[in-house]
Amino acid sequence: MSSKVGIVGLPNVGKSTLFSAITAIQTEIANYPFVTIDANVGIAKVYDERLNFLSKVFSSKKVIEANLRIVDIAGLIKGASKGEGLGNQFLGNIRNVDMICHVVRCFEDRNIIHVHDRIDPIDDLESVNLELIYADLEQAINILKKISKNSNHDKSLVSRKQLLENVIEHLNKNQMLNEVSFRSEDEEILKEWNFLTIKHMLYVANVEEDKILNPLENEHYKKLIEKVGTEVITISAKLELEISKLAKEERQEFIDELGLKMSGLDKIVRQCYGTLHQKTFFTAGEQETRAWVYVDGMTAQECAGVIHTDFAKGFIKAEIYKYNDLKVWSTIQNLKNKGLIKTEGKKYLMKDGDVCFFKFNI
Repeated sequence: MSSKVGIVGLPNVGKSTLFSAITAIQTEIANYPFVTIDANVGIAKVYDERLNFLSKVFSSKKVIEANLRIVDIAGLIKGASKGEGLGNQFLGNIRNVDMICHVVRCFEDRNIIHVHDRIDPIDDLESVNLELIYADLEQAINILKKISKNSNHDKSLVSRKQLLENVIEHLNKNQMLNEVSFRSEDEEILKEWNFLTIKHMLYVANVEEDKILNPLENEHYKKLIEKVGTEVITISAKLELEISKLAKEERQEFIDELGLKMSGLDKIVRQCYGTLHQKTFFTAGEQETRAWVYVDGMTAQECAGVIHTDFAKGFIKAEIYKYNDLKVWSTIQNLKNKGLIKTEGKKYLMKDGDVCFFKFNI
């Protein structure tokens, strides 16, 4: 159940470079707007050190990480909500993602043009967000017109009409809907309408390579965090691309040499993973050790269905133990002796780090 994260931003902010680094897919990178017209889709692996330990315990022949689908969406410009710069196509791509990763240019480079001929991260950020707001406003008004025609005959639509009027009021104030508190029942309705600005937004500041350790030396970055708060991930897309080209065993060594705890890409992927309330359970054996993604609150039966729908349909029980217990006691036999392998039924709520063996009958 891999989620989809869309990378957005103005042209030439480093989106395609970042996408190439995250997914290890080479996209066309050029110094002019709209080089990325169709959305590129790639897979970003979620690094999890627990997989390495499990695969060693079972001498697994194959190791499969969890992943996120990453969509490189072409650069938005002012007027995109009205169709400028192929805007309708781009906004449609954004509507199909679960979360938005907004890349903001905070680096100076005379060789890379800026669509506004100046570097101003706040103006850039607001330009993109306003286009999303305008697109939502147009959509909300259209939905309201349809509902208003029928609300006199269908009283169940009255609450939806009031919700839309509330939405339009906030959008007219240039407020993103993800900044507004709604009742839980209203949030479910808003998901049906799939507004752009209701989606989770992660801001990523693309800085120069020599500012990556001390981003506060970058005035553009300082302005950005003052605007949106501390929830900003700092990267150098150019540097991340260099790291992604290294052999797997060389990457961490290079990251350590740079003085970084982890790559910016790992930070982005983990943040997206966490924001979407996604967690990991494992299956492990001689043939394969694998990380599976589930949403917090899912039952054992629902998680069995993540592997295959037949597993959920014919679910009998699940034998489950904790990764941390295996880390302490080293072997499956030790876990059995300690009574740490539990048999769980359909309603068991899965926990992050559970290692599972599902039994089913179809």
